[in-house]
Amino acid sequence: MKLDSKIPAGPLAEKWTNYKASQKLVNPANKRKLDIIVVGTGLAGASAAASLGAMGFNVDIFCIQDSPRRAHSIAAQGGINAAKNYQNDGDSVERLFRDTIKGGDYRAREANVYRLAEVSGAIIDQCVAQGVPFARDYGGLLDNRSFGGAQVSRTFYAKGQTGQQLLLGAYGALSREIARGTVKLHTRCEMMDLVVVEGRARGIIVRNLVTGDLERYAAHAVVLATGGYGNLYYLSTNAMNSNGSAAWVCHRKGAAFANPCYVQIHPTCIPVHGDYQSKLTLMSESLRNDGRIWVPKKKEDAEAIRAGKLKPTEIPEENRDYYLERRYPAFGNLVPRDVASRAAKERCDAGYGVGTGYAVYLDFADAIQCLGKDVVEQKYGNLFQMYQKITDENPYETPMMIYPAIHYTMGGLWVDYELQTTIPGLFAAGEANFSDHGANRLGASALMQGLADGYFVLPYTMQNYLADQIYVGKISATTPEFDAAEEVVRVRLNRLLQIGAQATLNSKLSTLNSVDHFHKALGKIMWEYCGMARNTESLTKAKKLVSELEEEFWKKVFIPGTSNEFNPELEKAYRLEDYFELAQLVIDDAMHREESCGGHFRTEHQTQDGETLRDDERFMYVAAWEYQGHGHTETMEKEPLVYEHIQIANRNYK
Repeated sequence: MKLDSKIPAGPLAEKWTNYKASQKLVNPANKRKLDIIVVGTGLAGASAAASLGAMGFNVDIFCIQDSPRRAHSIAAQGGINAAKNYQNDGDSVERLFRDTIKGGDYRAREANVYRLAEVSGAIIDQCVAQGVPFARDYGGLLDNRSFGGAQVSRTFYAKGQTGQQLLLGAYGALSREIARGTVKLHTRCEMMDLVVVEGRARGIIVRNLVTGDLERYAAHAVVLATGGYGNLYYLSTNAMNSNGSAAWVCHRKGAAFANPCYVQIHPTCIPVHGDYQSKLTLMSESLRNDGRIWVPKKKEDAEAIRAGKLKPTEIPEENRDYYLERRYPAFGNLVPRDVASRAAKERCDAGYGVGTGYAVYLDFADAIQCLGKDVVEQKYGNLFQMYQKITDENPYETPMMIYPAIHYTMGGLWVDYELQTTIPGLFAAGEANFSDHGANRLGASALMQGLADGYFVLPYTMQNYLADQIYVGKISATTPEFDAAEEVVRVRLNRLLQIGAQATLNSKLSTLNSVDHFHKALGKIMWEYCGMARNTESLTKAKKLVSELEEEFWKKVFIPGTSNEFNPELEKAYRLEDYFELAQLVIDDAMHREESCGGHFRTEHQTQDGETLRDDERFMYVAAWEYQGHGHTETMEKEPLVYEHIQIANRNYK
């Protein structure tokens, strides 16, 4: 495996412009001869399919849900970044670029991040033209608010429903192309394998989730836009059907997987409240604009609150520790997510946590007193309503309780500047790739990246690849490669079903467990030993425990039904099989990277005051892993990170 990032030559600010000026093009008549598969209908997938369809390509788009509108992008709450400087507070493309590089702890590719900042303004224009109802100020201009890791207001928002409104805009554009006939939509389909013909991605095998039938689809290129792998940890802010299996099967076929240990912990999540919940609910980072985070200064007060003997409103101001404002006076409550998460964990581990002991307060009392309840309600009302429905607590009267949780994955399929993986013809967009966020994603940048990739990057870079594919002709789905890929899927499905069937014959059904039982156990191992903090001892233990759990899974999992029907338990088991391999790679990647950066925090490598301690001399690179077969240690290639434009420094938010 050889990595070629294909970064254009020339000054940073001119790379993308020069690339577009020199790229290969496909004329309109030839575009109608080329087929493209897009997997995923979130912001990255929907925008890519809509754009490619509008250009004249034939596009097949697949979603696991019953409608593209149910993609997990809908859950994003707080906003989308763009360097328009509407607030006249000093923002610029350069500042957005620098904030993003710094927020990622200097572990992102410089050229990709600059391009992201460069096209950010066009994203807002595109969405406004689609009718996205962004908030506006009194004068009618688009409003902005601040997010973590920035000292300017550059986040455009639509109350606490930004992801939903942006997805509806992209869905509208997608629907137009479906009506025109350039895009064909396939719902309730899950990608099961990638088909590679003569070294190029030429199609996919999908399972119809309603009938259980395996289906084949061929194309000249494939775009993967299936999100991240946060559900590896079971409890996360992701929807339960969000999964990393599509990316993982591509990895099995030869696509390098980059920086898998870079997993983001979001600090503003409703705490775990029981053993039977299947996901966690995120409270928007935008709440940290006006909410103040604190814990009691005295342990006895924290203990009294946990025992139900004291209410937070009874703690006087002088006995409250606004620990983010104390530790990071320059940024206060708007430090980046990884910094805020570790700070909350440190306070709770020290015995100052509230609720179950693993929670801190997010308090709006000062904002209500200063701005008025009506203003707070106008800005955050739907978020407050959501919190009250879930917890039965009124956040206007009692501070919210929050605690960090698994949220986003910065790791993903390795891609070059063109968003192409190490398999020619396979492109990855949005959270499915690794490219733009380094070791930590700044808030409001996920929506920006997904739409940038789909609307403004892939339409150019894919033409560069497809220009010579007009000579190939129609791709057939009846070749031996498609036969072999479908057979691999069929064997995997039957193997999973056979475990419970054999136990039933042996009258040992009572010894079996559900898929969720094993998934929950895997998530607990990963959270405890490879979560917010890692070290050699915990990672070694995690590796052993995951291996033991996987061995038990293959002996004791029970999956009812057959493969030729609607069978959600079989779907979950298929993904969990992938998670066992992915977990081992996350652990191996975390083990090899003997430094702390962003969301990857090795307790052996920290400063005296508990901040990340990078080792730029040894680890200033992207770790790209190549699959070697089940049970075999993967091999790693390094893509050096070269910063020509930005001055590398220690992150400082104080």
